[in-house]
Amino acid sequence: MKKDECCSLIKVKEWDKKTFKWNKKPFVKDSLPTFFHMPFPPMIGKKIVAMWEKVQAAKCDLAMKDTITMFYDPSPWKSEIYMAVKKEVPGMENVKFTGTFMTRVYDGAYGEVPKWIKDMDAYLAGKKKKAKKYYIYYTCCPKCAKKFGHNYSVLFAEV
Repeated sequence: MKKDECCSLIKVKEWDKKTFKWNKKPFVKDSLPTFFHMPFPPMIGKKIVAMWEKVQAAKCDLAMKDTITMFYDPSPWKSEIYMAVKKEVPGMENVKFTGTFMTRVYDGAYGEVPKWIKDMDAYLAGKKKKAKKYYIYYTCCPKCAKKFGHNYSVLFAEV
């Protein structure tokens, strides 16, 4: 990673069309308000940094290449943030993910998420699967996406 980048560029082949089977994979959870699923950009960065600082202070952080921060919108007014950790973090909401998650990688703007979900639904149908829930991992911040020339997102379908 270069000094002027805070995010690392994912290797698409390692994430696209993969199946992850998690058994009590630890994450910390937080949330932020949204307006019709649109988060307020300054809040996202502050929330992620605050979560990351607490995780690091507790020595529960993963290597940057293994760090996954996923978003789930239970309503148009709220987004939940899940950050993968080594173990439970004191003073934070800790959750564990158990299940099978299938992925697809997309390159584009946040506004394309509904199109990506339709594409993922078709992909899953071809595998005779159906999503129970969708999570999205925005792999880098807008500043790094601009530098990389790619804005990769990994869509996780819990099946």
